[in-house]
Amino acid sequence: MKIGIIGLGMLGNAVALHLLDSSFKVAVYNRTEQKTNEAKKRGAVATASPKELAKISDLVIIAVKDAGAVNDVSFRKDGIVEGNHNKLIVADMSTIDPSESRKIAEKFREYNIDKLDIPVMGGPNVAIKGELLMMASGNKEIFEQCKNIFEVIANKVFFLGESGIGNLIKLAMNLQATMLALALSEGITLVKKANIEPKIFLDILNSTYFKTGMSEKKAYNMIEGDYDATFTLANLKKDINTMTRTAKDLGIELPMIKKAEEVYENAIREGFGEVDYTGIINYIKKINETKQNQN
Repeated sequence: MKIGIIGLGMLGNAVALHLLDSSFKVAVYNRTEQKTNEAKKRGAVATASPKELAKISDLVIIAVKDAGAVNDVSFRKDGIVEGNHNKLIVADMSTIDPSESRKIAEKFREYNIDKLDIPVMGGPNVAIKGELLMMASGNKEIFEQCKNIFEVIANKVFFLGESGIGNLIKLAMNLQATMLALALSEGITLVKKANIEPKIFLDILNSTYFKTGMSEKKAYNMIEGDYDATFTLANLKKDINTMTRTAKDLGIELPMIKKAEEVYENAIREGFGEVDYTGIINYIKKINETKQNQN
């Protein structure tokens, strides 16, 4: 299969580079053209529009910010559907609302195009090695046609059923990441204020079944103030907004994520939007310093 990738942000670029390293023919498109430079140097074909990319691709992978951007690259002038051809498949890696994902799939069906949901867990640091975790949903037969490619992109691939399910599980996973970042931030802040070395807290935490990948890796960087942004705080906030909307659509209350939405919104207002999402600890630190200065 010839693969096209739309959206050369940190994740999309890493996926493209890994596929190129794995000897696939890859075409790329990004609204900001210079973001395709690295992939072009490695052998990718840069295209002028989603339409042009779709014309020369068997599988188009979308990795953009939100449902609005997915709709734009898919259905606007010079969008994917204008480059439609026999047996074109679209796979959307973006983190979007499950109901929006189903609507987009229905629009694609009007053009006889099959769309899969393939949101992933893991940042560019693991995408470059093909070690993402993928949650796929949509038409099972179409999934099977692409499975060998997905297994190059991710070392764990779950097929979950009908359209939208992959997006819903992805939101539930990012909810965990949200809460873990906050819990670690507050735990580190608590022990540090008591003049206890935070590393001791993490070493003990990681000796219990409460440990996580985040507590074993990123948490130590949080202590040092090292925030190599693999997923920005602003991007996670966008996903948190999607979580709360989805909960409302389902008629359920998720009180903790609603509170987290408020905390992350305040952190962005304080200028922390472009740091890694684990940089939420800096916001916790700042509000405590402000409180101390007021006292």
